[in-house]
Amino acid sequence: MEPIILASGSLQRQEYFRLLDLPFSIMPPVIDESYDENCEPHKVVEDIALRKVAKIVELLGDRTPPWICSADTIVCVDKKILGKPANREDARSMLNMLQGRDHEVITAVALSRGWDGHILCRSVSSAVSFAPLSEKEIEWYLDTGEWQGAAGAYKIQGLAGCYISCIKGSYSSIVGLPLHELYAMLRVSGYPYGDSTR
Repeated sequence: MEPIILASGSLQRQEYFRLLDLPFSIMPPVIDESYDENCEPHKVVEDIALRKVAKIVELLGDRTPPWICSADTIVCVDKKILGKPANREDARSMLNMLQGRDHEVITAVALSRGWDGHILCRSVSSAVSFAPLSEKEIEWYLDTGEWQGAAGAYKIQGLAGCYISCIKGSYSSIVGLPLHELYAMLRVSGYPYGDSTR
C-alpha cells in the first residue's frame, strides 16, 4: 500500500492509523484555524480539514503529492463552537458549559488522492451526554492536564469517559477520526485497502 501523510499531530489519530495498519508518516501542518462565527459548524470543521491538506501540498512544493489525510474536531453547545482551550480558565469555562447536558461533536476528515490530488471531505456529527459535575470534579479533571489540546476541553477516550453517560453516533469520530467514513473514502478513491483481491 502507498504511504499516506497524516496531517495531524494527534496521538489518537496516529493510533487509529496503526490500528488500521495503514502505512503513514506524520506531518502536522501549522495553519490559521480561525473561522467565521456565523458559518455553519459542519462547514467550519470541513474548511479547517481542507486547509490542512492544502498546507501540506504547499509544503511539498513541486514534488508529486502523495496521499494526504487530515481531520479536525469541534464541540458545539448552544450553537457555540468550542475548540481547544487556550488555558486552564478557558477549559474550566468549557467544562461548566458542557456538564449536565448534551452537546454535539463534529469531526471532518479530508483525503487527497496521491496521483491526481482529488480531495474528498466528509463530516460526522455525534451527540454526547455529559453527567452533572461538581466544582471539585471539574478541578480534579483540570489537574490531570488531559484537557490540553482537546476540543471542548475533554478526551472521551481518557478520564473524561467517567463523565460521559451516553453517546449517539460514532465513537471514533468523537475521539477524532471517523473510521467508517475514512474507510469508505479510501475505497471510493481507489486506495487498495480492505479487499484481498486488490
